[in-house]
Amino acid sequence: MKTAVIVFPGSNCDRDAQTALQQATGQAPEMVWHKDGTIPSGTDLVMVPGGFSYGDYLRCGAMAANSPVISQLHEHAARGGYILGVCNGFQILCETGLLPGALMRNTGLEFVCRPERLKIETANSAFTNAYAGVSDITIPIAHHDGNYVADEDTLNTLEGEGRVAFRYVDNPNGSARDIAGVISENGRVLGMMPHPERAIGGHEGGTDGVAMFDSLMAAA
Repeated sequence: MKTAVIVFPGSNCDRDAQTALQQATGQAPEMVWHKDGTIPSGTDLVMVPGGFSYGDYLRCGAMAANSPVISQLHEHAARGGYILGVCNGFQILCETGLLPGALMRNTGLEFVCRPERLKIETANSAFTNAYAGVSDITIPIAHHDGNYVADEDTLNTLEGEGRVAFRYVDNPNGSARDIAGVISENGRVLGMMPHPERAIGGHEGGTDGVAMFDSLMAAA
C-alpha cells in the first residue's frame, strides 16, 4: 500500500501521520509539500494531517484549501484513491468540497484536548471494516474548531446513506447530532476530528486507532 502525507505550513501532526502509516504498511509515506502540487503516481491513500495550516487565518482550512496540491487531491479522489483527513485535515476537506458541512468554533469556546469515547456508527466502510463487532473506542482529540455543522438536508442524507462514521459519546464541541466523522458519497474520503494516528502505540493514547489503518490496508 503506497501512502502520502500532505504537509502545509502550520501542520503539526504530519510526523504522527508518518509514523502511523509506516507502522501500518511497513514503508514510509511520501511527505508532499503543499506547493509541490504532485501526489506520487500509484498512491493508494493520502492523509491530510492535523495542525494549524496557515495559522488558521481567515477560517480553519480556508487558505490551505487553495493550495496547489488541492487539485491533485481532487483528482486522487476522482480516480478512486482513499483520503483520510484528521482534525485540521477534516476542516480542509470540508473547505475543498470533498466532504459536506463545516467545522465551527466549539460551543464552549474552549480548546479541548483529551481522550474521547466514540461510538462506531458503521463498520461498512474502507476506514472502519476492522471495527466490526466493536461498539465504541477511545481516540484523543485536540481542537478549538471541531463543531461539525451542516443543513438538515445534508445531515439527513449522511444519516440515511450510512455516511456518519463516528459519533461522540459525550459531545465535547457541540457537533450536530454528535458527529465526529463523516464519509464521502463515494466512500473513499473520511474526515474526522479525533486523532487515530495518536492511538497506535498504547503509550500516547491507547491502541484503538490501529484498526483504522488495518481497515485501509485490507481495503487497498
